[in-house]
Amino acid sequence: MDEVDPYKKPKDLLEVSPKGLVPGLSMRVRLFWSISTKSNKGPSLLPPITNPSAKRSHLTTFKDARALVRLQSDHINRSVVPAFYRFLQAQDLDAQISAGKEYHASIETLVGLFERMEKEVDPAKNGVTGEGEKKALTSGLGLWIDGNEDLGWVDVMVGPWLYRSKNVLKHYRGFELPPGTKFNKWLDRLFQHPYFRRTCSTDDLYLDSYERYAFNRPNTSQVANAINSGRGLP
Repeated sequence: MDEVDPYKKPKDLLEVSPKGLVPGLSMRVRLFWSISTKSNKGPSLLPPITNPSAKRSHLTTFKDARALVRLQSDHINRSVVPAFYRFLQAQDLDAQISAGKEYHASIETLVGLFERMEKEVDPAKNGVTGEGEKKALTSGLGLWIDGNEDLGWVDVMVGPWLYRSKNVLKHYRGFELPPGTKFNKWLDRLFQHPYFRRTCSTDDLYLDSYERYAFNRPNTSQVANAINSGRGLP
């Protein structure tokens, strides 16, 4: 796996990620880009990273919970991520206060979707008693569910933004993530998960990379321009 600077947009990156805005993955002759929840094809196409025989998936096979995971993913794409950038790029105090409330509310809505999912997969509600059945019921739902050890699709999607919230937004906007025992337990498990930790950089690198957004400098990126013009993110 190679790490590249997306701001320089090298040819190899553009071959697998045409806009050069998101990570890309090349597998033999098949190319995947913009892996998101609009189609939910990403996690079903990707093979297990650690053990091909384990048949792991970032998505649950339980159809009701799978639908809720799609709702969570859509909320992250449409609300959480845009609100993150609006808050970070807001310059005057009133705009920062308003954007901060919006971002806070988007996270609380996501937590509500997590709680709804947790109720849907309650073993008692689904007539499940055996340990194997319980594990199958919650498999692929991520670290919000007690007992799950593998990252879920939503963990992978929202984790990077919540991690940036605790360093970038805290540093530049004084932001504090919402309180909550279960929420903070989930964050701790997510941030300490070995696979997640391998994707993280130093706080100094995050602060340096996002300084241009915090001061809303001209031509920072396509994302910044979209936020400033009120358009959807590219």
